[in-house]
Parts: sequence; structure tokens; C-alpha cells
Amino acid sequence: MTSLRCILQAFFLLIGMMSAAMAGPYEDALPKFAADSYADTEAAIGAVAGSGHAQAMNVVEALRDGRLMIAAGQVYIRDAAGQFADAATGRAVEPPAGAKPVRVNNRVRRAVEAALGSMTLLSPDAGIRLDAARAVFRSRDATALPTIERAIAQESDRNVREALESARASILLNKPDSSSAEKLAAIETLHARGDQDALALLSSLPSGTPAEVSDAASKAADGIRSQLALWNGVQNVWYGISLGSVLLLAAIGLSITFGTMGVINMAHGEMVMIGAYTTFLVQEAIRTHAPGLFGASLFIALPLAFLVAGLIGILIERTVIRFLYGRPLETLLATWGISLILQQGVRTIFGPTNREVGTPAWMSGALELGGLSLTYNRIAIVVFAFAVFAALLLVLRYTSLGLYVRAVTQNRRMAGSMGIRTNRIDALAFGLGSGVAGIAGVALSQIDNVSPNLGQGYIIDSFMVVVFGGVGNLWGTLVGAMTLGIANKLLEPYAGAVLGKILLLIAIILFIQRRPRGLFALKGRAVEA
Repeated sequence: MTSLRCILQAFFLLIGMMSAAMAGPYEDALPKFAADSYADTEAAIGAVAGSGHAQAMNVVEALRDGRLMIAAGQVYIRDAAGQFADAATGRAVEPPAGAKPVRVNNRVRRAVEAALGSMTLLSPDAGIRLDAARAVFRSRDATALPTIERAIAQESDRNVREALESARASILLNKPDSSSAEKLAAIETLHARGDQDALALLSSLPSGTPAEVSDAASKAADGIRSQLALWNGVQNVWYGISLGSVLLLAAIGLSITFGTMGVINMAHGEMVMIGAYTTFLVQEAIRTHAPGLFGASLFIALPLAFLVAGLIGILIERTVIRFLYGRPLETLLATWGISLILQQGVRTIFGPTNREVGTPAWMSGALELGGLSLTYNRIAIVVFAFAVFAALLLVLRYTSLGLYVRAVTQNRRMAGSMGIRTNRIDALAFGLGSGVAGIAGVALSQIDNVSPNLGQGYIIDSFMVVVFGGVGNLWGTLVGAMTLGIANKLLEPYAGAVLGKILLLIAIILFIQRRPRGLFALKGRAVEA
């Protein structure tokens, strides 16, 4: 009996020793989560992430989401439905009494981010690998270095490989035991990356860095600053072109009406607003009846916005403005009153809050060119603005309507004596200008809030463009819009948005004192009289 007892004890001792020997890094790391210590939790994260265990990803993700629970020294994973599973085996268990989430702080969160990044560096999905490389770059977690090296060796995607090399460089540059040669190579990699994150790393080297490494990092940082300043200037010019295209769309219709009839139309901005709300109604109808056509919603809205705004413009001209020709102050007051009526009408129908106008998928995203970021919706608006400008040039140059409009603009009395019905041309020109403002509203709905006050933000700038470029001259409107747009964006970083616009206004006032007819003055007997 005694011998049998000794044999059983030896057997169970052997089983315990085998179980302990079979327990791997994952099993050894789990109890550290239950220690309720930030340092132990951080150490456990690194051990779990490097274990390669099937449950490792679930544990780290549960910790990130606040679903990693501890109770009576055991670790559990709680799912979204509130069910519990043993973190060691993944098997479902009854909810333990007194379970509470593992505590985290910012340091633990960074460790979680780094762990998730290192565990997904070898994912078959290139997008996941790219996100993981960027996460390791931000965290600079040295424990991910072996995985980074393995991922670089087998990476075939150029963008992912560059991100992986940047992540390795960020680790080596801050790793105390890295050699000077490794640090210098890391500096070259970060210099080639050339963005703000690389500059931040090169500007904050740890203490005790060798002098040659510090000098190389300082030179690389200076080079990145110069490069970023150049790209920032180019980016501001692009923003100026983008703003100029918006001003061109808003002002080009005003140039026609102001140049043809001399009417100071303060309701022009409301034509832009009407075009934007037409776009909103078109998209609402498509969402309800034909969701598959949403990608073409803007193309459907363009002709409708032109017709709606154009017809409203003709109605305003026939009912109000035609009785006020030759009295510019009264037209200003009358159209200002019309603008208030239109704003209140839209407020009554649609409410005072902003309305959502969606962006089609083909206008989403951005094109990255070096340090330049060009959003697709801005590119589309720039192209659209120049297309509208070219179409109006063709209409005014090669159609009978354009010929009549130019004749009335240059000499109304002579045009009338030649048989041109100037009243009819006034109405059509006002409708054309209002229609162009309507399609400008379609474009602006993609970059601005669609609200009853939409047009008020562009009416003053539109008049500035028209007066600066030359009343009634489309080429002057184009040059004026681009000049003011680029000048505004180049001034903003130094003077601020408000002061920059004030300086531009002062400059235009001084310019008009020297050239009252603007950059490109119209020629003709009447306009020169």
C-alpha cells in the first residue's frame, strides 16, 4: 500500500512537472494581468504579443476595448454580448463573481498599440501591414524589431516596405544599444521620409547620443525643414487656386449681370444658395427612389440648378429690376431686400440648420504628390470652374445671345437703335448669370455648409473679384479670382484669415484709385464715354 502511494505521488508530481514544462510564454504571461499593476500589465502585453499563441490577438484586443477581465487571479475575455471565455483556452465559462476590467493608462495603451502593430506586420492584407507598420513607427517599440526585420525581408509592396523601414529606423534611432552605423542609416531613412513625424524624431534624440549622430540628425532635420517649407508654399498656392476657382464660380455670373446692366445685385449669393439646395433635393430624391444613381447625383443636379436659379433670376429681373435701371442705389436696396426674402423663404421651407449634401465616392479621398495633398473634391471643383469659364467664353463669343450681350454691354443705346431688344437681352443675361450662380452652388455644396446663409459668405468677395478684374470682362474675372485667391492663402499664415482679407481689401481700394475700371477695362463708345 505504501509503495502504491509513493508511485501515485511520483506520477502526479511528474504530471505537474510536465504541465509546467509545457506552459509557454503565453500561459506564463496571463497571471501578470491579474497582478493589477501597470508595469506587470505592460510586460504581459509584450510576452503575449511575442508568444504566437492563437489567443494572443483576442487578449490584446480585449484589453484595448476594456473587455479583458480579472477575477480571483484568473483572466477572462468578455465579448460584446457579455459572455465570458477563459483567456488561456478560449472556452466559454460562466461569468465569474466580482470580475473587473484590467486597468490601463497611457503607457499601457501605447504598449497595446505597439503589440497590435507587431502582431499584424505579417498579415496577408497589405493595408493591414501598412497600418501595423505605422503603429510601430509611432510607438517605437523595440520588442517589434525582430518581426519588423522579418517583415521587411519578405515584403513586396513598395509603400508597405517604406513604412516598415521607417518603423525600423524609428526603433534603431532610440534604441540605446544600437551602433552609430545603425543610427546613421536610420537618420538617412528618416531624412528620405521627410515629413513632420520624421522631423520630430530627428529633433528629439535621447541623451548620450554620439556627436556624429547628433550632427547628422541636425543636418537631416534642417534639410527636412527646408523641404517642408517648400512643400508648404506649394500647398498654399494650391489652396489659393482652389479658393480662386470657388471665387470664379461665384463671381462669373455676377460679372455678366453687372457688366450688362450695371445692376448691383445683392441677391446673387442667394442664387448660389438655391443651386446648393437644388443639389440637396436631387440627392434626397435619389436616396429615396434610386440609390444606385447617387454617384451621378451632381451631374443630374447641374442642369436642374441652372434652370431653377436662372428662372428665378429672370423672374426677379422682370418683376423688380427692370423698373430700376439707371438707379444703382435703388437696385442695391431692392436686391438686398430680395436676398432677405429668399433667405427667409428657404429658412421656412428647409429650416435654419445645415442640410447634408453627400460627396460621391469618385470625389472622396486625396492624391498625394510628395508633400502635396490634393483632395479629389477640390480638384473636381477647379476643373469644373475652368470648364464653366470656357463654356461661357464660347457662348459669348460664338452665339447670337453672346453677340447681343456684348453689344448691349458696350453701347446699350446703339444696340437698341440696331434693332436689338435690349429689355429681352437684359432678362436673358440676368437669367444666364443667375443660372451660372446656381451651378456654382452645386460645386460649393461639396465644400461648404448648405444653409440659408451660404450665399452671404461669397457676395462681397464676388464684387471684389469683378471690380478688381474689370466689370463685364470674363478674363478679368478669371485673373482677379485667381490673384485674390492665391494672395489670400499666402497672407493667411502670416497675417491670419481676417487681417489678410482686410489687407487685400485695402490693396484693392488703392488699386481702384489708380485704375477705376479694373485690370481689364471694356472698350466701346459707351463704356469709354
